Amino acid sequence: MKSRVGRLFSFPNPVNETSARLVATGVVAMAAVYLATGWGVVLAAMTYGFLARVLTGPTLSPLGRLVTGIITPRLPIRHRFVNGPPKRFAQGIGAAFTTAASIAHVSGSTTSAAVIIVALTAAASLEAFAGYCLGCTIYSRLIRLGLRPADDCPDCADIGGHLEHLTASGAR
Repeated sequence: MKSRVGRLFSFPNPVNETSARLVATGVVAMAAVYLATGWGVVLAAMTYGFLARVLTGPTLSPLGRLVTGIITPRLPIRHRFVNGPPKRFAQGIGAAFTTAASIAHVSGSTTSAAVIIVALTAAASLEAFAGYCLGCTIYSRLIRLGLRPADDCPDCADIGGHLEHLTASGAR
């Protein structure tokens, strides 16, 4: 049995893919607001959200809580569940990008911050609108290279099953 702290600093496994895609949609929306306005507070909120999701899953993430607690349960669709470790890894990449963009923004290099957020928006858009998780793809390659344990994500070791899902969902 996990301690209270252990439960707080955990990540769901499996992850509801619908929720992951909706969180990515929220990231795209926040990124668009930042790119349109240059408001550092939006960038700070994005950075906090990614860090919170890496550390605690949706527990301390306002966007994660909204999506998993309110939006996803109300959707009348069949949900698909995927392995958690690759999604956590993807959130870590988002945390790295938003942290770098925040540092650039605070240091006055708003153009660099915008370029980083455009790259993040591209990756989040792939997840949100096409169901393709770039971080998960990188994670599966790390497994195949022996840099991550295969039991973290059995589906990652079998890329054929993932490609079948993408083909069936219309993603290319």
